[in-house]
Amino acid sequence: MGHSSSSFLSWVGGRVRGEVDEDGVTLPEKDLWVAVLSRAVLDACKGPPDLDMTRKANVSHKSMYKYNRDQARHFFLHGGPHFKEICDMAGRNPEYVQSRVRKVLLRKNGWNVDVPITSHYRQGPKRGQNRGKYKKKLGRPRLDGV
Repeated sequence: MGHSSSSFLSWVGGRVRGEVDEDGVTLPEKDLWVAVLSRAVLDACKGPPDLDMTRKANVSHKSMYKYNRDQARHFFLHGGPHFKEICDMAGRNPEYVQSRVRKVLLRKNGWNVDVPITSHYRQGPKRGQNRGKYKKKLGRPRLDGV
């Protein structure tokens, strides 16, 4: 299995070649937990399987895919003690992993997550301007005495 810059390991902060612990040895348990995070990212982000739905056996596979996808997305989006524990055992920052996967999932759903949230519409109405239907009318005074 080759390393690429867009691999799932890079999303969850995969091990860089040559990364070792303080004793100079890579820990297989740490690699195992990074693999668990990578599998969860794959389950959360992959597209639906290309199955022939005319076959009865494939209907249950599609249901299982949806269940696994929803569980993986819940795992990342809601965090929880299990998520934090797995990230700790993998040597990863849970907040960082969660924010990266959240951005990927939002992009897949069509959201533009690169735009900053500080927009003008959050500042409230502009002051000094008359808005709405009770504006004062400027112009010539009426001659009918009203």
